[in-house]
Amino acid sequence: MPEKKKRQSKIVKFFSVLGPGLVTGASDDDPSGIATYSQAGAQFGLATLWTALITFPLMASIQEMCARIGIVTSQGLTSTIRNNYPKPVLYLMILFTFPAVVLNIGADIAGMGAVANLIFPSVHAIIFTVAFTFILMMLIIYLPYQKMSAFLKYLCLFLLLYLVVPFLSKQNWASIAKHTFIPTIHFNKAFIGILVAILGTTISPYLFFWQATMEAEDVQHQQKKLIVNKRVIQKMDWDVDFGMLFSNIVMFFIILTAGTVLYNGGIHQIDTVEQAAKALEPIAGKLAYLLFAIGVIGTGFLAIPVLCGSLSYILSDTFGWSGSLDKKYYEAKPFYWVIIISLIIGLGINYMGISPIQALIYTSVLYGVTSPVMIALILHISNNKKVMGEFTNGKWSNIFGFITLILMTAAVVALLYLQFAG
Repeated sequence: MPEKKKRQSKIVKFFSVLGPGLVTGASDDDPSGIATYSQAGAQFGLATLWTALITFPLMASIQEMCARIGIVTSQGLTSTIRNNYPKPVLYLMILFTFPAVVLNIGADIAGMGAVANLIFPSVHAIIFTVAFTFILMMLIIYLPYQKMSAFLKYLCLFLLLYLVVPFLSKQNWASIAKHTFIPTIHFNKAFIGILVAILGTTISPYLFFWQATMEAEDVQHQQKKLIVNKRVIQKMDWDVDFGMLFSNIVMFFIILTAGTVLYNGGIHQIDTVEQAAKALEPIAGKLAYLLFAIGVIGTGFLAIPVLCGSLSYILSDTFGWSGSLDKKYYEAKPFYWVIIISLIIGLGINYMGISPIQALIYTSVLYGVTSPVMIALILHISNNKKVMGEFTNGKWSNIFGFITLILMTAAVVALLYLQFAG
């Protein structure tokens, strides 16, 4: 009996450590991520499975840098840039981040509306998108961050749906292992495009800002002044690593599910949510659409507050507005108006005539193009002793950080070359 209680206490202790890292990792598998991974599996089968293995240490290293910046400075990424770098650097960062985040919000809202319409065809998708936008607005404005954070953790469970499907049919595990550990690269526009999209949706700029800000806010919420030491940094590392591992496991299984079900079923191009939902048919049959809808809507409610919050923190820190998700609306009106306006603009993107699936994938590609600029800046900050003191990057952080920068830059350059070379 004492042994059982001891094990339970260890489990409780482990999950109590998890916070911003888990939410950040789970929100990374938002509707745009689900669409991108599903398209990768449908279009190329198992050929992109290796990306899940490669992106884990890369995204974990970048998110760890952002988290460390937040803990050490007790500030978000934007405030750190504003206080230590020339203004043009700050404005360049906004220029590269703002459009992609707004498009992401709009694409996620569109995806949520489309899957709700899948379940209730008699109700137009636009009605659902308006309803979801209003509900999100109310939740973000009136729900304190601490409650919202707990709420977001439970929504992570929706992402576990994809882990079951590959085990329901006979698999060629030797082929799966080969594609997981031996990279396959086709030097053509379609493959490089999906590669950039995968990198962009896993290593997304909005997550950099969210991670740093949430860590900084956690520090500010401490009853006693937090003394940053190796133990604090190690605790943060566990949280970030677990969150990123969770994200990459889900990514792996979505690609595997789509590569097994859709690719083998002759669906090689996903243009509608119905096609993407068919990936879950082996586990759900006629309920596939319902489970897919629950997954997309759940991850939308998980990711959109993170997207809007990131954008609001960026602009508030840039222009010196007082505001955070812990403050009430009347205490931080400019902060919340950024959230309201970003949601309305995101909703407006639904009227541009782009299909929800294409909008979700375009978002990932745009992130892939803009991320290298932000990664270069984060590497500079986390190696800056004036900012980080004794907590600058170690050897491995720099190695993985620069590999991430080089890999993402090379993928973007290759995509642009193939795009303009015809």
